[in-house]
Amino acid sequence: MKNVTFLKWLPLALAIGFANPAQSEEPAALSRILFGSCLKEAEVSPIFETILAHKPELFLFLGDNIYADTSDMAVMRAKYDVLAATPNFAELMKVCPVHATWDDHDYGINDGGADYEKRDEAQKIFLDFWGDAADSPRRTRSGVYEAKIYGAEGTRVQVIMLDTRYFRGPLKKGEKRVGGVYYPNEDTNVTMLGEAQWVWLEEELKKPAEVRLLVSSIQCVSEASGHETWANLPHERQRLFDLIGKTRANGVVILSGDRHWAELSVAREAVSYPIYDLTSSSFNQIHERGTPTENRYRESPKTWHRENFGEVAIDWKGEDTIVNLLVRDLGGAVVIERAVPLRELRVGK
Repeated sequence: MKNVTFLKWLPLALAIGFANPAQSEEPAALSRILFGSCLKEAEVSPIFETILAHKPELFLFLGDNIYADTSDMAVMRAKYDVLAATPNFAELMKVCPVHATWDDHDYGINDGGADYEKRDEAQKIFLDFWGDAADSPRRTRSGVYEAKIYGAEGTRVQVIMLDTRYFRGPLKKGEKRVGGVYYPNEDTNVTMLGEAQWVWLEEELKKPAEVRLLVSSIQCVSEASGHETWANLPHERQRLFDLIGKTRANGVVILSGDRHWAELSVAREAVSYPIYDLTSSSFNQIHERGTPTENRYRESPKTWHRENFGEVAIDWKGEDTIVNLLVRDLGGAVVIERAVPLRELRVGK
């Protein structure tokens, strides 16, 4: 049955950039990386037409790529079948390389972590759908994290896809607030990434690159306001910032999803340079409340609560390179924007 499932998705898997030899020729320098999250697979998703019109050179799926929410793997496969049949989704798979991680709903359980009993089965289905080769490292280790570097020296973009689900320990609950019931947990034994992934991440951050896109399915920089965020495990959030400094990893920008709204946050004193967290969510899920939670790290008071996708547009000019962080709406108009000189994203002495 597993082989039948894989064969059913094989045409889609072969269309995905990193699984398709025809897509192996990388551009000299990536200048337009698009990304997004939160796709209710059974609902219309016209935003893919807009995404295709913007001609992505690389696309990143940040999680909640389907809403499975199940321990029944047959149901999960059926949800992926619906996604595969989504208009323009398969077309997007053909036009550029694609990377994907998961969040809670495609992981299998709302707000789920390491206690989800079907996580290994769900990982197998995830890897089959996204076209991981038989010798992919993700086939032989726990978790769906991965990384790749695009481009030549001087224009290297490192993409680091984290897994914030497979290893994550329990969250601390309390009185419900506007954002939810979660509060910071000071227990340092509770992990976000798990030791194996932390060791892997350190080695990745040591690799040379000019721009590093660190993909986290949940927000990292935003404050703890009741919803899921790295701030609910403050020691793990600080460990991430400390690791960036320790490895002297320049050019880190965090990309996140999950919230059903878009915003830009920045931790100005996290490292010796500001760490931006650009959140894009969702593809087709409108936030019912329409009011963002408190976030003292919000770079701009503006947030966006309709359909959207994110864009990292890099204007390569050597020492004067600019990293443009954008969020675009259903029509392609820019609703959030920040131009960041790459020279400002460097570890100090």
